[in-house]
Amino acid sequence: MFHLKMNRNDLKVIGLLALPVMVETVLQTLLGTVDTFFAGQISDDAIAAVGVTNLIVNIFIAFFTAVSVGTLAVIGRCVGRSDAERGNRALQQSFLLSFFIGIIVGALNLLFYRPILEISGAGEDILVYAIPYYMVVVVPIVFLCLSLVLSSCLRATKDNVTPMVATGIANVLNILFNIFFIKLGLGIMGLALATTLSRAFGVGILFIWLTKGTGFLRLPLRGWGVDVEMIRSILRIGVPAGGEKFIMRAGQLVYGAMILSIGSYAYVAHNIAGTIENYTYIPSMGFGVAAATLVGIGLGENNPEKVHRMALAANALSTIFMVSMGIIIFIFAPFFAAAFSSTPEVQMLTVGVLRMIAFFQPCSAITQVIESALQGAGDTRYPMFLTLFGIWGIRVCIGYFLGIICGFGLIGVWTAYIIDISVRGFLLLRRFNGGKWQMVAI
Repeated sequence: MFHLKMNRNDLKVIGLLALPVMVETVLQTLLGTVDTFFAGQISDDAIAAVGVTNLIVNIFIAFFTAVSVGTLAVIGRCVGRSDAERGNRALQQSFLLSFFIGIIVGALNLLFYRPILEISGAGEDILVYAIPYYMVVVVPIVFLCLSLVLSSCLRATKDNVTPMVATGIANVLNILFNIFFIKLGLGIMGLALATTLSRAFGVGILFIWLTKGTGFLRLPLRGWGVDVEMIRSILRIGVPAGGEKFIMRAGQLVYGAMILSIGSYAYVAHNIAGTIENYTYIPSMGFGVAAATLVGIGLGENNPEKVHRMALAANALSTIFMVSMGIIIFIFAPFFAAAFSSTPEVQMLTVGVLRMIAFFQPCSAITQVIESALQGAGDTRYPMFLTLFGIWGIRVCIGYFLGIICGFGLIGVWTAYIIDISVRGFLLLRRFNGGKWQMVAI
């Protein structure tokens, strides 16, 4: 049991950190929604192609997360201790790590794109659209990697506005590029070009800002070299977080293929519902980043009591926002479904899933915010093992049992999803209240 105390100053600090991230998350989600919307103007198979590609991209994001979470924790502690020199060294090494990881992942995808897509369950009808989209979006994935890591560096210093601005500009460019390339008749290739070009512009903005200096951080253009000790510090915290994301995304790929086996209507409905669901995570993403930032800085200041209070306050605010969004989704589910597909079967399945999503918003808030708080403290191993249990033990196994063996289809798979989120939310909150995260050394 815990007692939650909030005051106006707490709310102000949390709000100022969370709001820019929420706006940025809206814009990031819009990037995927725009591609899904324009893909829908081409065909349902084009929507599926974008969905399959995004599932695979999410797996590679696990490797980028290892750098971004580790950097957030290390730089956050440096901010709390007013150690700018070590913070700049962490920034420089995280840039090098993210650049080389992005290049390596892109090269592997250039060589093995077809087997990767086939393993994901994409058939020939979907591959026609998936291959060109995948090659243009995933091979230059270094831009996505740099964007995530550089944004984390800024957030660790409480600068959430610059990543928001960079993402906003990138999204405006993405929409304009989409319209332009579609009018040129480039189809799915045009959607891919728009996504990659807009990401590259966003990275350019973040890079220029960091080289000029933010007041605490500054990325030097000279004196580059590998700092093994700093890289170890970043990866010691980040690798379990990356492993947690990899476990989650690999599981999503497996049950994505499982849904494909149910039928194309089910898969299209799953992707549409997932696209809309991403918007429900907007509050939890914002308050989660706020919690992670405050935890890292607070531990650097050696003030765990304040850290605990602020993280729980962030979770409470996130829950309020997400429940409100759940109500909206439940009421307007038919409208949202019709906006993405004119196929009656797809609409019916989408409405059913959206109304399920509306009911588990409180557990989603806990899972996102409290896990972020633990990661900000450097306590990344427990969430990793918990995700392994939840994704593979509950979401995949129980989802297969309910969806395939029992014949409940897409609804059965999403029922397992709800069970997973609920169990993990409870266990994460229990871990946080236990206080072991206070003793993680960085």
